[in-house]
Amino acid sequence: MTAPTPAPGSAPGLMRRLACFLYEGVLLFGIVMAAGFVYAIATGQRNALVGQHGLQLSLFVVLGAYFVWFWSHSGQTLAMQTWHIRLVGRDGGRVSALRASARYLCAYLWFMPALVSVRLAGLSHSGGATFGALAIGVLAYAALAWLHPQRQYWHDAVCGTRLVTWKPQVRN
Repeated sequence: MTAPTPAPGSAPGLMRRLACFLYEGVLLFGIVMAAGFVYAIATGQRNALVGQHGLQLSLFVVLGAYFVWFWSHSGQTLAMQTWHIRLVGRDGGRVSALRASARYLCAYLWFMPALVSVRLAGLSHSGGATFGALAIGVLAYAALAWLHPQRQYWHDAVCGTRLVTWKPQVRN
């Protein structure tokens, strides 16, 4: 027995959104590696600890450009296309670059509480503690979508955007 197909324009299920989130991470691995390689060549970086803050800033900008461009042009990143999820404005239309930028910045709410907690507990040098806190924090943040009347993430509610189920129309 298969699950019913959600209606176009409805909020995708939480498990599908989390699967898309994980797939996005896999795709971003390549982007981060390429951007890090370019940064290392451009700055002559030979040690990961030298120029670390510059690298972090450049990755923040590169990832921001990736998300803002896809969200404001097609409404879908590569992972969102695979999982049939689209970002739209409240009215169902395209998202502006400014609104996509605000969403990118607000989306860090997924990670910040966990990272701050690990830092305050003095565990920031423990990879296991950081990973565990991030996993729990991401799941807790995702679960907050159940409190929203339209099952949207809270950064979408703040930014005036929403995630919808979307499949491309088949051409004959």
